[in-house]
Amino acid sequence: MSSIINKNDSQSDITNQKEKHHCHRHYTIQFIADWKQKYRALVSSGLFCPIIGLLINVILLGLSGFMAGSNPENTQIFILAQITLMLTAVALVAILLYRIQHKLMLPLSHLKSWSKEMRIGNLSARIPVPSSGDFASLANDINALGKDLMNLSREMDERVAQQTERIGQKNRSLEILYDVAASINISRDLDDLLVRFLRIMNDVVNAKAATLRLVTDDEQMRLVASVGLSDEVVEQEKLISLKRCLCGKAITEGELLSQENIKECNLHAGHRFFEDDNIEMIAIPLQYRGETLGVYNLFVEKPGLVNREDIKNLLISIGRHMGMAIEKSRLDAKAKQSSIIQERNLLSSELHDSLAQTLASLRFQVANLDDSITGGDEQAAEREVAQLENGLNEAYTELRELIAHFRAPFDERGLAQSIAKSVDRFRKETGIFIFFQNEWDQDELPSTLEMQVLRIAQESLNNIRKHSKAHAVRILLRCNKKGRHLLMIEDDGVGMGKPALNERPGEHIGLSIMKERAQRLGGELLIESEAGEGTRITLTFNTPETSQRNILDLI
Repeated sequence: MSSIINKNDSQSDITNQKEKHHCHRHYTIQFIADWKQKYRALVSSGLFCPIIGLLINVILLGLSGFMAGSNPENTQIFILAQITLMLTAVALVAILLYRIQHKLMLPLSHLKSWSKEMRIGNLSARIPVPSSGDFASLANDINALGKDLMNLSREMDERVAQQTERIGQKNRSLEILYDVAASINISRDLDDLLVRFLRIMNDVVNAKAATLRLVTDDEQMRLVASVGLSDEVVEQEKLISLKRCLCGKAITEGELLSQENIKECNLHAGHRFFEDDNIEMIAIPLQYRGETLGVYNLFVEKPGLVNREDIKNLLISIGRHMGMAIEKSRLDAKAKQSSIIQERNLLSSELHDSLAQTLASLRFQVANLDDSITGGDEQAAEREVAQLENGLNEAYTELRELIAHFRAPFDERGLAQSIAKSVDRFRKETGIFIFFQNEWDQDELPSTLEMQVLRIAQESLNNIRKHSKAHAVRILLRCNKKGRHLLMIEDDGVGMGKPALNERPGEHIGLSIMKERAQRLGGELLIESEAGEGTRITLTFNTPETSQRNILDLI
């Protein structure tokens, strides 16, 4: 084992010695190469020969002095030789100084001047290149570096100028988009908006005229706004075919298109738009969510405007903004119309469920009064007259409330008390036994919901009074803590063979209105009736926080 270890140690020593030898050899080669390079640099600089000459001259002076001391008889000869050597040394020193000045100091001075010029921003400064030597190569390298710096600086300036111009164009585009958005907000109506928009676009591109057309349902293009066109041209261009000229093509393809002149437009229209036909026409589609609503046209005297990518993108972007504004205006008009229809329906429902019911009750009381008068029952007639008077007062009050507030009188104590009030009135007017089972745990519902529930209860009682011939009525009003609500009204009258929810307007319009009110509550109205078995009306709904109904749990 020890022999193996000794063998490994000896091999390791041999390896280390080889590595050391290799390192020494590498350093030696590198040292010789460095000295060769320095030698070549010294020789090429022109200083080597004078320095060697001075060294030789100094050596010769020393030898001549030593020889003169050893041979006194030849002293004059040695003195003359020393004078000659000294003169030669002076000449060599002069040559050395001259070459130091021109080969070393002057290039350094040029380098210093160059660096000063570069510091003050003169990137065109260059160093004079010597005819030979290492300084010639250095000067060429420095001059090449200066040239690269100048080119880089020029390129950076050009890029900065381009970016500045691009930012300026972006700012201008943003200003234009802001003007368009502002015109959308301040315009009185769609016509005013479109005229403002065309004026803005005229100013942006210095257009001679501008038009805007919208697509109709019968594949026509209707001229809705124009700037810069004569009244005669506007009148003739009010409605044109979608398949005609560039405008229809832009709408069909959904892309920005242009043509160099308007000769084709004049040919299709049968009249001239302008005195000069050499006017470029640009057609930009008005789009919203992938649908093309129309097109706006710009008539410009300078061609090639759409060749600029920024202008092209701006026109397309503005077209989309205007498409959104036009669609919004259309939706607002539809919403307004829908709101008017809804208000009319609500008014109709309120009239039916309030004043109409009161008038129906008065008609019923008038019939009772006629029977009392015919039968000679004066006391009954007086009671009927008193009820008629109360009914007229209630009708008048309801009418005034509808006019002033567009809602029926509602008890401030809540839904349960309002239904109880209606129950008392029903009992007094009809004499029918009615039981109100109040299990209402809800403190308060939104007034809009309470009104819908009250109206359904009132309409149900009104139908019982007019049609059911019932002897007893039960009303159940229930609400639990989970927000589930139930209104159930049932009677023991003659019933109905088939609920008339979907019949045309007539005597059963109240059932349709009840169903609509249930839908407004987000609830469900169920009518159960058979001939001779009475009728049950069940309304179930949830408060806004709940979303599911469960009739079985409620009942």
